[in-house]
Amino acid sequence: MNSSLIPYGRQDISEEDIASVVAVLKSDYLTQGPKVPEFEERVTKYVGAQFAVAVNSATSALHIACLALGVEKGDVVWTSPITFVASANAALYCGADVDFVDIDSRTYNMSVAALRMKLEVAQKNGKLPKVVIPVHLAGQSCEMREIHELSKQYQFKIIEDASHAIGADYLGQKVGSCKYSDICVFSFHPVKIITTAEGGMAVTNNAELAERMNLFRSHGITRDASKMQGASEGPWYYQQIELGFNYRMTELQAALGCSQMSRIEEFVQRRQMLARQYDSHLAKSPLILSPWQDPNSKSSYHLYVIRLKNEKSKKSHLEVFEYLRENNIGVNLHYIPVHTQPYYSKMGFLPEDFPNAMAYYQEAISLPLFSGMNDNQQSEVLKRLNEALL
Repeated sequence: MNSSLIPYGRQDISEEDIASVVAVLKSDYLTQGPKVPEFEERVTKYVGAQFAVAVNSATSALHIACLALGVEKGDVVWTSPITFVASANAALYCGADVDFVDIDSRTYNMSVAALRMKLEVAQKNGKLPKVVIPVHLAGQSCEMREIHELSKQYQFKIIEDASHAIGADYLGQKVGSCKYSDICVFSFHPVKIITTAEGGMAVTNNAELAERMNLFRSHGITRDASKMQGASEGPWYYQQIELGFNYRMTELQAALGCSQMSRIEEFVQRRQMLARQYDSHLAKSPLILSPWQDPNSKSSYHLYVIRLKNEKSKKSHLEVFEYLRENNIGVNLHYIPVHTQPYYSKMGFLPEDFPNAMAYYQEAISLPLFSGMNDNQQSEVLKRLNEALL
């Protein structure tokens, strides 16, 4: 990577983080030791959930969450079109069908109004979803209270895709408390709020769901005699009682996660400060639409997304993006609407099916934002952005 490049996101690794990983390397366990349950406990205490299942990626967490909720062939799962493809793919892995709910044009999260209308139509057609997966884009929670109320009316389950949102608050509680959902999923990819290099976690308040996810992450194997068919044949004995996967998190990843959790509030507060500084500098720009923040939420700001007011700009979306990249500002675009991907287009989805998502895609740019970003770097981003808009 160009040393002068300001990336859109990057990990913040301390000497304490490194020491925690080295200590595991010198220990007896590199996998399936004490660090994974310690990491799970730290996260559950932080977010206020009862159970956690750490896995090797948020994609794996989404998959086992769908499996635990019984998603299978013949079912339908709904999610947002503005997300990484994994949010939708997890349902396909289970044999289910996928559909999308358009976004709110202000928050870029799933629109409650669009969800309500789609549910009314689906009920008339006998095609209600089994699971809805709202995505907390950029670190801001969806309107989970309203989505939860709809789940009771229309009898669907909820998986929060909070891959961007550990450290965020909603209605005075941490995202991940599962007050308004069955399961919540986090990502620990290097550009996220905290990292385990790669890794993810599903949290829940339902003991049965946690037990099923535990089975699915490790080949569907149990050593619990009470869950076996017939009697145990000895202390070595195990049985495979589900078709599971090797989705386990290593001790090295969990050790890094434990160390990172000790600084999560520091990370979130720095991101929030940088976001406020962006807000202040961009507020008067006639060319920029800054993200609207719901007063019920406190974003953890995994991303800072701007939208260009194309009708007022002399430069196209592509020209602004390319200018910033050419000048070492590592902007990105989160995300290409999932329903426009060739794999999903083959299912019959058309770009115009979700107009708010398409309008967002044609205008959005993710500016650099990470906890280690200094004020000089942010000033350089703003300088180059102003140049790009001229």
